[in-house]
Amino acid sequence: MAAFKNAGFAFSSSSSSSNYEVFLGFHGEDTHTNFTNHLYHALDDAEINTFRDNEEFPIGKNIGPELIIAIEQSRISIPIFSENYASSKWCLIEITRILECKNTMGQMVLPIFYNIEPSVVRNQTESYAKAFEKHQTYFHHKTVQKWKEALREVGSLKGWDSKSAANG
Repeated sequence: MAAFKNAGFAFSSSSSSSNYEVFLGFHGEDTHTNFTNHLYHALDDAEINTFRDNEEFPIGKNIGPELIIAIEQSRISIPIFSENYASSKWCLIEITRILECKNTMGQMVLPIFYNIEPSVVRNQTESYAKAFEKHQTYFHHKTVQKWKEALREVGSLKGWDSKSAANG
């Protein structure tokens, strides 16, 4: 949490026009019960209104449109890139919309690279290359290219790399 305070971010629920101050994007199987859970609770303890999909949606509700709205209504998005992030169609849809919000509405994007090198995200190598091999058989070429471009751009942003941080 000190990183947010030291970076000069000021959060105020009452003055924000968006429903969420922060949107957390992550691959659930990789980070949900550990890193993402700790980050969510740290943000919540600091009274930062944070969206994460497993907390906000009632069982049986279609998450697609609601997820996109949550991204659009957040001031900051924190995508948490992990080994299997690119294997999820929904993660790729999210990151593409996050990037669009950054470029059109000035949304701040603060990427976290959790046990994965930023270059793997940026260049789609290793597990990301394998995920895209599969995606190319199921999705239109233009869709796959859009996802790759989004990862390339967001993977080039300055972010936090757990491999270079003390204690990960």
